[in-house]
Amino acid sequence: MGKMVSLTIDGRKVSVPEGTAIVDAAKKAGIVIPVFCYHPKLEPVGMCRQCLVEVGRPEIDRATGEIIRQADGAPKVQFSPKLETACTTPVTEGMVVIGDSPRVQRGRKDILEFLLTSHPLDCPVCDKGGECSLQNLTMEFGPGESRFLYAEKMHLAKKVALGELIFLDRERCIQCARCVRFQDEIVDDPVIGFFQRGRALEIVTYSEPGFNSIWSGNATDICPVGALTTADFRFGARPWELNAAASICPHCPVGCNLTLNTRREAAASGDWVVKRVMPRQNEGVNEIWICDKGRFAYHFAESEERLQTPLVRKDGALTPASWEAALELVATHFRQAGEGLLSLVGGRLSNEDLFNIKKLTEGVGGKTYLYSDMAGGDLVAQIGPRPGTNFAELGSNTAILVVASDLEQEAPIWWLRIKQAAERGATLIIANPRFTKLERYAQHKIRYSYGDEAAVILAMANSLSAKRPHLPDAIKKLAHSPELLAAAKAFAEAENGLILYGSEGIGLQTSQTLAQVCANLALITGHTGRSNNGLIAVWQRVNEQGAWDIGLRPATDLKQELKTSKALYVVAADPTGDDPELAETSDFLVVQDLFLTGTAKLADVVLPAQAFTEREGSYTSGERRVQRFYPALPARPDCLADFTIAARIGRLLELDLEDRSASRVMDRIAADLQAYKEVSYARLSEVVEQWPIIGRGDVYYGGTTYENRQGLGVQLPLSVQPNQQGGFPLRPLGTGLPPVRNPAGLSQTDVRGMTPAGQPVTLSWQEPARLAEVESGLLAVPITRLYDRGRTVATSWLLQQRLSPVCVVLNPAEAEKLGIAAGERVNVELKNAVHLAIAQLDEDIPTGVALVPRSVGIPVYQPQPVHIRAVEKASV
Repeated sequence: MGKMVSLTIDGRKVSVPEGTAIVDAAKKAGIVIPVFCYHPKLEPVGMCRQCLVEVGRPEIDRATGEIIRQADGAPKVQFSPKLETACTTPVTEGMVVIGDSPRVQRGRKDILEFLLTSHPLDCPVCDKGGECSLQNLTMEFGPGESRFLYAEKMHLAKKVALGELIFLDRERCIQCARCVRFQDEIVDDPVIGFFQRGRALEIVTYSEPGFNSIWSGNATDICPVGALTTADFRFGARPWELNAAASICPHCPVGCNLTLNTRREAAASGDWVVKRVMPRQNEGVNEIWICDKGRFAYHFAESEERLQTPLVRKDGALTPASWEAALELVATHFRQAGEGLLSLVGGRLSNEDLFNIKKLTEGVGGKTYLYSDMAGGDLVAQIGPRPGTNFAELGSNTAILVVASDLEQEAPIWWLRIKQAAERGATLIIANPRFTKLERYAQHKIRYSYGDEAAVILAMANSLSAKRPHLPDAIKKLAHSPELLAAAKAFAEAENGLILYGSEGIGLQTSQTLAQVCANLALITGHTGRSNNGLIAVWQRVNEQGAWDIGLRPATDLKQELKTSKALYVVAADPTGDDPELAETSDFLVVQDLFLTGTAKLADVVLPAQAFTEREGSYTSGERRVQRFYPALPARPDCLADFTIAARIGRLLELDLEDRSASRVMDRIAADLQAYKEVSYARLSEVVEQWPIIGRGDVYYGGTTYENRQGLGVQLPLSVQPNQQGGFPLRPLGTGLPPVRNPAGLSQTDVRGMTPAGQPVTLSWQEPARLAEVESGLLAVPITRLYDRGRTVATSWLLQQRLSPVCVVLNPAEAEKLGIAAGERVNVELKNAVHLAIAQLDEDIPTGVALVPRSVGIPVYQPQPVHIRAVEKASV
């Protein structure tokens, strides 16, 4: 903390850091200074003038520079002749601020009277009623009547669609510019702005489609009036009618904190429904923001397509059955399968679900695999971020390397927080075959060909080594490029260093290799074992790191594992729907899910699971922060939590599994896993005071974001601790670097690592598996898009216009060679199948490749050859 400054506000002594705005100093002291345009996360602009105060400053003797004092020794204070805005005025030593004088009260009344001159009198029907800053502050500080004529009010358009998600009532807008500034300053998506001037000023959208930003919902949170509303909540309910339940976003590895607002309503036949999803403050995770996917994709949980009852196959058809009959049938076949039982689980399951399923499968001698094409969670557990890591603390002493990841699409809040770190002075290094939005803020940009992900990180490490091992020929030129050398040097010399690796264009084996070389780079540069250092995986699903921590791994040859299984238990995964070549061949198939997926349609038994809105549990984020979510809605009558279903099957097999309480399952996890030994639901519920102060009795200061009263989560300790020399007692890591000299000052033994018994381990490098040369056609590589067509997104009616089309993305030069135009239908010939898609063109991607978004219907989960032809020229 910097130098502290003491001042007096309304007679109360206050001490705050130098540079603090008066309005923030007052807020910290619990003193009310009303605001409209000011927001603690935005730069102050002093537009609305609602925060006017009297400001006095100690008089200074110009000759001596000393404070002039009165006879009693107190400083002589001189007040400014005019009122000043508290949001734009920083505190100074000895300052005296008066916010309750007649002058101030008169000024505030005048400002409110001006704001109300053209504001509509629709408070009884306004969506913001009950949480409107203008309404509340008018009641507290405003005039009792207006001197302006009602007939002279401006009448502007209502329900103006800025986009399909956000509507604007122009009459209600008070021109505070919070929404415009948020889009410009915070997320760098200036897709809305002001048009015209004076009383005719209005907000317009500059993008096509309208309000084309993945952050648009946040603008409605910080709007102090009812000018901006979301499509799903507009005229949907009044705030005082809503219950609030704490939850965690289930869509990506960030683990954003949410509040689900619910109520019973006649339109749902008296059932409880989620009316809206709001951010819940957690300054260590998502601050007070969430992306639009997290805000609007919750509708999958209320979809009419949800499974309602167990199904058992009879006479070739799936027919409804009782839970008792379905579970008895499942238990009988699992007992018979024994070692032949294979459980395949998805990363959207909670820790409690994963633990029980693993224990169930082990109880009969079977194997459990994580359905994923990413690896490296074991390395993250060893040298990932330690407790105390917070992106908000990253600044000029930090280097951040992001490789093989389009963070804005894969983990939007991490993109936002790393962008902010770069703006605070952090050195940002981006390694990717194509341009991504995060590059705007990078000091170093490294381009490589798809398939050279691991090699380029190895080249960075080798540039720091006295002995430079062999590199693949294709990477030698890049290894000596000034850009790579400068990036490696910057990363090595930084006090703190974080590496984030993703799944851009890579499959499972390449992912393991990439994680390994990233871990080695962190080790040799000394960026391990401390807060704000280490390795982070940008997982494709919310709880894949939790799955790795619990001991689950992806199968190296899933197709072969499926073929040899006698009974297959698929939970929260759809292998057949993703890739028809993975159609099950086991004797007995059980699918446990929310929907009748492609795999479920082939099953012998289908078991309906509860959605995250209907149950409690915990997720472990990519930063290894365990966080708890709570039930918001009553569970559907014939649906059960995944951990409960697994436990009830286990009970029939005489296994001791907890089937009723998620907290008791967590207690068992804590007893079983060293990393979780200090984790309990009580600890996950602990909170501390956060700044800025959000979501208390007022809504004018920070908007309608919710205060966090239900828990900030617990960051897990590393699975290994550094030894006295700073090295790590790592198990042999398989592939890695030969001994190298490193700028962090570690010895070669430290770099190599130590076994738990203290024996040195030499990490030998093996050339990563490179992509086979494609003799003809293109190389199809998988990428992630935020709005994919997975069931938990595609079933949201609000996001239909935002869903990624079934498409392939080509370089315009490549498309020209193939005679394909943008938007044209093409046949994608992949292996033995042909898929219809739309051609999109992007000059930022390399030639020779075709980008294929995951989960849109084209089964590309690792790079592979593909032929693309326009429909009319293709033979299907």
